[in-house]
Amino acid sequence: MDPTVQLELSVDRGSPVPLYFQLSQQLESAIEHGALTPGTLLGNEIELAARLGLSRPTVRQAIQSLVDKGLLVRRRGVGTQVVHSQVKRPLELSSLYDDLESAGQRPATTVLVNTVVPASAEVAAALAVTEGSEVHRIERLRLAHGEPMAHLCNYLPPNLLDLATPQLEATGLYRLMRAAGITLHSARQTIGARAATAAEAERLGEQPGAPLLTMQRVTFDDTGRAVEFGTHTYRPDRYSFEFQLLVRS
Repeated sequence: MDPTVQLELSVDRGSPVPLYFQLSQQLESAIEHGALTPGTLLGNEIELAARLGLSRPTVRQAIQSLVDKGLLVRRRGVGTQVVHSQVKRPLELSSLYDDLESAGQRPATTVLVNTVVPASAEVAAALAVTEGSEVHRIERLRLAHGEPMAHLCNYLPPNLLDLATPQLEATGLYRLMRAAGITLHSARQTIGARAATAAEAERLGEQPGAPLLTMQRVTFDDTGRAVEFGTHTYRPDRYSFEFQLLVRS
């Protein structure tokens, strides 16, 4: 059965928005919210066009726009299949684990490093500790639907909370902090982009030199203490940051 039959798809011919774009936005929303899950095969384009009263080229253009975004893939002999959704992360103090769950993804974590190291100058400045003093370093690979999407490197002050590897693989870091009684209050964050190194490309399933999203964040608790310094890289085809901009009066 065509899974799009279960969706409330419609187009407004009086709208200035192109019909193909109206359809592609509705299909993209269905993918993002889990109504069309990874692996789902879409039905026949001719049937979808007839049901919505659209031309086949219009439907094909809508489908192709989602193929170009990496949300759908055309497989010869199989059809058009949902690959994954892109996580749009709002710029608020939340964890990637929580964002993936709320987006209907299936987050999983592989802990690559969980150790104590001397603080570098950068880490010491971020956490307001003495350079060379011990800090906790954790590196994790975050996956969604079995595919790598982010590499997370975090530094925390020593003895802040128990950071056992099984716990880090079972849930998000911010959840562990909240469970330990730490009240997260604010953060200072920088977003950027750069080319993937060979090691980063291998971890994230990309080609060396491929573009990656980057994020650095220092998180503070309600006493103003720095409780975490993170430096993360993301696959841009799987992940984006969403801004809300206001005009300053």
